[in-house]
Amino acid sequence: MSIRRYLIRKLGEHRGSPRLYIDTMALKEAGFEPGASYTRHVDKEAGRIVLKLDPIGTHRVSKKEKSGNTMPVIDINSREALSPLDGLQAVRLVIQDGMIAAMAPASQLNARRRLHRLREHLVQGRVVTGSLSHGGGILDNAAHAGLASAGVDSSLAFANEIDEGLMEHSSKVNEIWDMGTIGIGAGMQEAVQDEWLMQRLPQIDVLAVGIPCSGASKAGAAKRKLELMENHPEVGHLAASFLMMVQRTQPAVVVVECVQEYANTGSAQIIRQHLRDSGYNVNEVTLKGEDFGVLECRKRWFLVAATNGITIELDKLEPACTPVRIVAEALDEIADDDAIWRSFDYLKAKAVRDVEKGNNFSMQLVQPTDTFVPTLRKGYHKGGSTDPLLAHPRKEGLYRLFTAKEHARIKQIPDHLIVGMSECRAHQLLGQSVLFTPVKALFNRIGQALAMWVEGEQTSSTYSAGYNLIRATG
Repeated sequence: MSIRRYLIRKLGEHRGSPRLYIDTMALKEAGFEPGASYTRHVDKEAGRIVLKLDPIGTHRVSKKEKSGNTMPVIDINSREALSPLDGLQAVRLVIQDGMIAAMAPASQLNARRRLHRLREHLVQGRVVTGSLSHGGGILDNAAHAGLASAGVDSSLAFANEIDEGLMEHSSKVNEIWDMGTIGIGAGMQEAVQDEWLMQRLPQIDVLAVGIPCSGASKAGAAKRKLELMENHPEVGHLAASFLMMVQRTQPAVVVVECVQEYANTGSAQIIRQHLRDSGYNVNEVTLKGEDFGVLECRKRWFLVAATNGITIELDKLEPACTPVRIVAEALDEIADDDAIWRSFDYLKAKAVRDVEKGNNFSMQLVQPTDTFVPTLRKGYHKGGSTDPLLAHPRKEGLYRLFTAKEHARIKQIPDHLIVGMSECRAHQLLGQSVLFTPVKALFNRIGQALAMWVEGEQTSSTYSAGYNLIRATG
């Protein structure tokens, strides 16, 4: 059956009742000429109205004159006839030869299905999650821990990571993996183009992604001299791939994490508005390590998009009272005369040259009694000129790099997530990761909101997407 038109039309109102007014020459092309008879089938269960041409139908196509032409018109102004479309602001019209179907727009149907699936999973006792840019699964481990602390169990349906080695490591040591988890060792942009793969991914309840920050971070942008984050050749376009994955897996809740600078990019704005038009309520928050008692002073931006009908408040995530920790609490027992302690003369000499050049680069020295540690980056194992060094507690002029286990403790990341990794590889994983405690707190809040929603303590009757005909057409 040929499709003549696919239309999104505003559902109007006339004399106190909803009104569906269809005036397009596509009606004539489909056989609905002025005077033609048709039947009207109201299917409340399916949420649609179907009109079919029928010589003995009880309804007729009317007409109007427009610009000297006679145009067919179908005008339905009945609360009973339009009951399957109750509560909608706009409807989807599919005009085919001999038949017209009126139903909710796809964005609203998707939102309803997401909530229905989420409710079933919560009642059954376990939600289903997915992970993009998985890395070693640190963000996702914190997410599952946060959900569990709110009484919401979860299972990982799939994890996508371009670095196959990191993904394999996570599958061995990260307890969120199980026999049913699908590992996708490919670039996100490649995976979403594989129709065979996409058809085999399940629809899920919660999707988490740590968007690669190489193009948005100050260091990454400066290194490549990028005017726009999107100009980064490897990761600048991943917002598109991420949204394609959202469309396929239809999560009820989406969580995006990145550096603060990403919030001001064009990609972030596209993500916000596309999710809004897909039936999500979008909120954002910046979380700082020191607010959660974490030694590392790292800030991260989070976007949380919840399907309309679910309310997730992001204020006051930080604990009211946090213990003051000192660096010594995170340190391994290393002898005073261990060869790991060095003078780092090459960094001292570089610091002098940088001062002479007017650069702002300088060594960052950390004492065991300090209550914070500057950011430990992905390349920390290289011992760069601005990488934090631990000062010897008793011998002046000697310093060392933090070990990988210390690095994990500084970020409050469970040690077992780096078991079996080399120092170099572990620092790479940890340096590009999140701080564990803030993420756990965020997902605890999400879990609490989901538990409240399924118990009916929040209004869940609003399914309207953010799509707006007037806004969309200017």
